[in-house]
Amino acid sequence: MSLSFAQQAIPYWRLSGFYFFYFAVVGALIPYWGIYLKSLGYSSQDVGVISAIILATRIIAPNFWGWLADRTQQRLRIIRVGSLLASIIFAGVMLDSRYWWLVLVVSCYTFFWHAVLPQFEVITLGYLGDNYSRYGQIRLWGSMGFMAAVVGLGWVFDVLPVRYLPLFILSFLILIWLSSLSLKDMTRKKTAAISGGFWGVIMQPTVLCFLIASFLLQFSHGPYYTFYTLYLVENYNYSRSATGLLWALGVLAEVAIFIVMFKLLQRLTLRTLLLFSLLVSMVRWLLIGYLADSLWVLLFAQLMHACSFGIAHSVSIELVRNYFTGGHQGQGQALYSSFSFGAGGAAGALVGGLLWDYSAPLTFLLAAISVGIAFLLCYFWLHPAHQALRGD
Repeated sequence: MSLSFAQQAIPYWRLSGFYFFYFAVVGALIPYWGIYLKSLGYSSQDVGVISAIILATRIIAPNFWGWLADRTQQRLRIIRVGSLLASIIFAGVMLDSRYWWLVLVVSCYTFFWHAVLPQFEVITLGYLGDNYSRYGQIRLWGSMGFMAAVVGLGWVFDVLPVRYLPLFILSFLILIWLSSLSLKDMTRKKTAAISGGFWGVIMQPTVLCFLIASFLLQFSHGPYYTFYTLYLVENYNYSRSATGLLWALGVLAEVAIFIVMFKLLQRLTLRTLLLFSLLVSMVRWLLIGYLADSLWVLLFAQLMHACSFGIAHSVSIELVRNYFTGGHQGQGQALYSSFSFGAGGAAGALVGGLLWDYSAPLTFLLAAISVGIAFLLCYFWLHPAHQALRGD
């Protein structure tokens, strides 16, 4: 595989390495950040607030940095500066552990960290050119980086104290920056986006329905991303290595569905696939909330990640491509990312933090209810113009 890339002067391993280290940061943060904060003596509410900040900066940062990159056409410079500043600022976590200091550090470092990935996607597609169909072969290493971090750190933290987590995250951030130094900016200058009409697209009932459903789906993921590891370790005495393997199983399911997603899109409508993923997500949160004492149930629930993230995200990207055409494509993708993973994820983490100590199962029940509402909205109001993809 790498040979074919090399023959076409595509730096396969350098591009893949960037994705690997970027999502290694995600694999360190999502499962273990809550446990790290708990080890410092913070409450579940504090954990929810600090975790929500990581997601909340995603509401503003991608749009700002995307606008700046389009204006200056200095995408690679923004990636390098963003990853370097993210590394330097994150090092502040190891200087002080007071609450407001952590809030300040997390707010600042994530603002620059969220500048990195969207612009690197453009860099990657610039290298690929007409071979854009091979994007998945490179992006796959992001999932591999997540799995390596979540499983590896699970084993590490069965031996070492979790207070070493910031050191691992900082190492991954530095490796992201070093990876960016080995690349050139291969993107072409693009014409300015078409003026006018963007809000007209947003205000269409089916588009509003899609955006609200995306918000609710990621809202339902908030407690899972923030408290899943903590939930299994503290409530059911699972080891950190076991929870790491459960996280990895979910990502493996995600990778598997990405491999066959193109065939699913050819055979089923976007609406059908999205409704199915929402229904499965609702069942998943109920299983985790009320039957987590059974390892077999947890294994099955993690396989459902193929639907709750893999199918849902693939369908959403295609819906955005259909809704926001021409010069509105970049704005549409930024809006989807900010509204779902940013606002939805942050709200879910925040509300989850407020409810967690009262009742963990109730928190997952709320997640199931929110995604159930999304299912009803899409059932009655989501009617995409392009119902399915057909092979050329």
